Amino acid sequence: MAVLQEYKCPCCNGAIEFDTGLQKMKCPYCDTEFDIADLQAFDEALKEKPEENMQWESQAGQQWQEGETDNMRVYTCNTCGGEIVADETTGASECPFCGNPVIMTGQFAGDLRPDLVIPFKLDKKAAMEALRQHYKGKVLLPKVFKDENRIKEVKGIYVPFWLFAADAQGFVQYKATRVRCWSDSRYNYTETSFYNVVRGGGLGFDNVPVDGCTKMDDAMMESIEPYDFSEAVDFQTAYLSGFLADRYDVSAEQSIERANQRVRASTEAAFADTVHGYTTVTPVSSNINLQNTNAKYALLPVWVLNTRWNGENYTFSMNGQTGKLAGDLPMDKGLFWKWFLGLAGIISAAVFAVSYLVWLW
Repeated sequence: MAVLQEYKCPCCNGAIEFDTGLQKMKCPYCDTEFDIADLQAFDEALKEKPEENMQWESQAGQQWQEGETDNMRVYTCNTCGGEIVADETTGASECPFCGNPVIMTGQFAGDLRPDLVIPFKLDKKAAMEALRQHYKGKVLLPKVFKDENRIKEVKGIYVPFWLFAADAQGFVQYKATRVRCWSDSRYNYTETSFYNVVRGGGLGFDNVPVDGCTKMDDAMMESIEPYDFSEAVDFQTAYLSGFLADRYDVSAEQSIERANQRVRASTEAAFADTVHGYTTVTPVSSNINLQNTNAKYALLPVWVLNTRWNGENYTFSMNGQTGKLAGDLPMDKGLFWKWFLGLAGIISAAVFAVSYLVWLW
């Protein structure tokens, strides 16, 4: 049986969690507050805690098929004894029986332990309000999206990211033109001059994020950037209390290709901004060399709402630090046609009225 970690209040023994407003741990039962540093001893103590053994002899149920449980993990809640089933990448959750926040400490042990974490600064109330504001004025949005109970399903998740850093030496070649036009009494003239333009230089990259979780859409995760990494702190499991969390299932090595794409695109864009005075500029080739490369493993805060409508899944994500929100909205076709036919009727009535008045006149 895997091990769970829960932080207990020394005053009332209630489960405590991280408070985004206070940036401290707080007990929701007696309102006692704790600094993160004061709870670091919990991690060390739990490392020495013996593994619990509560085995039963039973013939109930059937045997799992080969490979069926490869991605499954089972935990026991320390508060109520309830059993929690999660996949192999879940790092923090809550007990479905007593609701207490729990952390799967085994998921963040050894080489899986993150280097950094950016704590949530926006709480669930702020995330729900951001969604309400996002929905305002969108009259063709299906009602299920605006339903209060659905909005309350927003979840705070620490998403695993690889943060890449490197010094880049780049060389980019462009094909450029200058076009001059003039005319006389007989002809119009166009003169096109062609140029070979090159740019080279060095840029430094730090904390280039690449999503390390296959559950999250990479494009959406990039849409809610940037994060302020000056607020990143050394990882402590206490920050996960009260939130969901995943560990990576895409390794740093598997993320290098995406990191290179981002570095190349940023380098080429920076060089392109220095090319002026031409009518057209077309990139021909680029060469990027990286030095002093390294990567860190970090958990970044994201509020997520998943909604299913008409057989399609829709996901909204919000940066848990800055509040930047991204997500696609569906259109209720029934409402669209009601609005369209209603508008067409109004226009037809207006045209008829104008025509009638013109006829009378």
